[in-house]
Amino acid sequence: MEAQRGARYDRWNDRWNRQAAPALRQILSGFLNHTPPGDGPAPHELRASDADRERVVAVLADALSDGRLDLAEHEERVEAAYHARTLGELSALTADLLPEHLQPLRADGAPVMALFRSEQRDGRWVVPAHYPVTAIGTGVTLDLRDALLQSSHVTLRATVVGATLTLLVPDGVRVVMPASAVLGGKKNQAPAHLPPDAPVIEITGTIMMGNVVAKYPKPPKRGWARRRAL
Repeated sequence: MEAQRGARYDRWNDRWNRQAAPALRQILSGFLNHTPPGDGPAPHELRASDADRERVVAVLADALSDGRLDLAEHEERVEAAYHARTLGELSALTADLLPEHLQPLRADGAPVMALFRSEQRDGRWVVPAHYPVTAIGTGVTLDLRDALLQSSHVTLRATVVGATLTLLVPDGVRVVMPASAVLGGKKNQAPAHLPPDAPVIEITGTIMMGNVVAKYPKPPKRGWARRRAL
């Protein structure tokens, strides 16, 4: 019995020294030194759509109804929203009305750095062409269904240690996972058979004693929807 435990420990220790320890050094080096390249316009410089403007106007209407804005402030901001050209101009109009995670737009392009605390990005937010995501000892969810991909080929540089990174992917987006996994796993549930010109999310980096999962959210059950409608 002792001999078996000793043999298992020796195998685990050998695998750690050959694979996990070098990977950990690589992760820490990238975590400290990596600076994502900045090609193209900054996220806040991207052009706003009519739908983006309406998201902001809806928040301004709520702020008027509950007294956070008076009538003059509301009119001024609504006019500015309809004349805004960029996402940065729009996001400034609600910055003092809601906490960061409830903003109708997030155009800061800030990377995810979750250390022993869970984090989720969802709603309308900009995903830069090169986007670092760090998850250590926790869970991170990136909901991309309403996100604006800055490029048709987005590279997520993942650093996952003892954690799970989950991507909720919109229809028509391909996901590839060349990231290296050491004592970790990769699960890609996004369809692979898509048109050649479909947008691509490429997940690079290192997964150590953790997991990366990419999936399309399941549609609601039709029976349940009918019951709720009744």
